Amino acid sequence: MGHGHSHGHAHGHAGGTVSAAHRGRLALVLVLTGSVFVVEVVGALLSGSLALLADAAHMATDALGIGMALTAVTLAQRPARGRRTFGLQRIEVLAAVANGLLLLLVGGYVVVEAVRRIGDPPEIHAGWMLGVALLGLLVNLGSLALLRRGQSESLNTRGAYLEVLGDALGSVAVIVAGVVIWTTGWTGADVVASFAVGALVLPRAWSLLREALDVLLEAAPRGVDLDQVRTHVLGVPGVLEVHDLHAWTITSGLPVLSAHVVVTDDALADGHGGRVLDALCACLGDHFDLEHCTFQLEAAGHADHEAPVHE
Repeated sequence: MGHGHSHGHAHGHAGGTVSAAHRGRLALVLVLTGSVFVVEVVGALLSGSLALLADAAHMATDALGIGMALTAVTLAQRPARGRRTFGLQRIEVLAAVANGLLLLLVGGYVVVEAVRRIGDPPEIHAGWMLGVALLGLLVNLGSLALLRRGQSESLNTRGAYLEVLGDALGSVAVIVAGVVIWTTGWTGADVVASFAVGALVLPRAWSLLREALDVLLEAAPRGVDLDQVRTHVLGVPGVLEVHDLHAWTITSGLPVLSAHVVVTDDALADGHGGRVLDALCACLGDHFDLEHCTFQLEAAGHADHEAPVHE
């Protein structure tokens, strides 16, 4: 164990496999979303409804986003090679960033167009508006059922789930507006529904974008408190100190951690370093669900010979 160094690894991550397990469902949702988009565009043109057109635009963004998610999942399955030691798994996060940006653009467009229509709403054909919105809601509910399980396991699947959820709520808003126009003739309800769709899209877009950017900026994974991690590491028998402690996320389902761990001379001299590594990996795997950890075991004076480190 030259220079008191030792590296411990705990593997067993799901990584890109998490998203790949839901690839078939994503493909089916893509077909359904694309079909409803075409129907809503036709319905918006026939009815004159901005809310329906806004929902169609949202559907188009969803279809594009889900298509990118499928592409990202496929690329993420390619084996690691060359300089890309984690393969292309992070491309899933890049796709999530693109999805979030597209959603922000669509939501902004809907709000701006709704403002332009205030005080001058066009004639709306409520029958077409209601029929198409009801069809969209039924398809959205089916898509939500397909994605519900995977949204808690994959960032990309979660993005698709949030998009479809926003579509479903948008369809409800369009249905309510259609009923109001049908029963009262007040076409301003279409503008109100358009604002509602925009209000549904924008916060969800920002939430998805912020979470994806946290991954790209290598923030600590959610649910991993580094102060608590440090406490658990120091509680392992034979450990004296920990420094250069870092935790980040490669992609959905793959949080990783690395640290330099100072251990007693007895642990190194007696060849007990392997036991310390096993205890560290088991501790962090049990308490923080960190299954990919790398530890460098060091003697007490080794840190003095290293380059400046981060606490």
